[in-house]
Amino acid sequence: MRTKRRSGVIFALVATVGLAASGCSSADDESPSGGGELYKNPVVLNWWHNANQAGPLQTYWQKVADDFHKLHPTVTIKITAIETNELQRNRIPAAMLSSSPPDVFQAWGGGEMVEQVKSDYLKDITAETKTEVGNIGAATKIWSVDGKQYGLPFSFGIEGFWYNKDLFAKAGISAPPTSMDELNAAVTKLKAANITPIAVGAGDKWPAAHWWYNLAVRECPATALAAASSDGKFDDPCFVKAGEDLKTFLATTPFQKDFLATSGQVGATSSAGLLANGKAAMELMGHWNGGTMQTLTPDQKEPKFLGWFPFPSVAGAGGSQKTMMGGGDGFSCSKKAPAECVEFLKYIVSLDVQKGFAATGSGIPTVKGAESGLADPVMQTIAQATQSAEGVQLWLDTGFGAKAGTAMNDAIVAIFAGKGEPQGVVDALKKATAR
Repeated sequence: MRTKRRSGVIFALVATVGLAASGCSSADDESPSGGGELYKNPVVLNWWHNANQAGPLQTYWQKVADDFHKLHPTVTIKITAIETNELQRNRIPAAMLSSSPPDVFQAWGGGEMVEQVKSDYLKDITAETKTEVGNIGAATKIWSVDGKQYGLPFSFGIEGFWYNKDLFAKAGISAPPTSMDELNAAVTKLKAANITPIAVGAGDKWPAAHWWYNLAVRECPATALAAASSDGKFDDPCFVKAGEDLKTFLATTPFQKDFLATSGQVGATSSAGLLANGKAAMELMGHWNGGTMQTLTPDQKEPKFLGWFPFPSVAGAGGSQKTMMGGGDGFSCSKKAPAECVEFLKYIVSLDVQKGFAATGSGIPTVKGAESGLADPVMQTIAQATQSAEGVQLWLDTGFGAKAGTAMNDAIVAIFAGKGEPQGVVDALKKATAR
């Protein structure tokens, strides 16, 4: 027997998120839910998010909390900012088991949310958020379980390569790679120019694991990915092939020294910091990376040399070469959080707040019309690529659930360390999803 999960970790978001959402009224037009009792008595909302480094997003979230308090003086919001991996893998799971979980907290949807709902940790916000769901569109499905809404996404986009255009020019690379063969050729040219080709934060595991995720999307047909999601079936040889592709690429030694001990996002020596400060030419990372890099440069600004391109195609692979890996960030309310928590979620995805989020350069907003706040050309490129993608595959660790995701990431990093084999990832997934 295998643990049955919600099918559809693959979401065909051709008209994805707010960039192509149906034309609904603005979220600002919806009146608060909950009747006359809302805002009557003093309430403290404990808010956990992942903007743990000083920078535009951390500053913006504080402004959002302060502005909401000004609108509703009875609501005080206390913020705790926690690094993503620590928040997702440790703090939230532990808090959900405690008697005092945060009222509002970061949520990534998918299999993780299925598990949280099954354990009765989350507040059902379906009735109160119909307008917001309409304004956002298809992406909200990732934050729903069995037709009920348990969270709202404020950002959604695809993953790809952030790269240094100046270092590419120095190495004689005239255009971004579109295939793995071209990526290999670029690595060779960069190494010949004494430039570290690619930075990866394998110390945090998930940044390294994303390489396997993307290769699995290239190698696996949609039916295999759907079966893996819904039934825990990993028998298709495409999953082993993804690991073989990864081993082949690792043999070209494309990454920086000590990549196994490198953080993904914390400090100038993280993989994001290496790219931001001209110490590496590329990094495979999500759409939020520009906002992260702003916090890691001496002038606290995103480097002007940055460019972006999607994950390359893999010759002869059986999966879609135009489906992209991606996902988003959202927030949920714990089961016993006050009604004001839901109103705060709705405020976060209101049009003006979403435009302000877009202006931070920290991600692609979800609400229709908020994309006008994207001033960064790189973010505009990613937004366009998100909309034109054939489909968007949710991050596999999020989609498969916390237990399977952790086991999978560990097995992938073992390949990076030279201690694991492609079959080991499949074995780890089967063991984690077996009942």
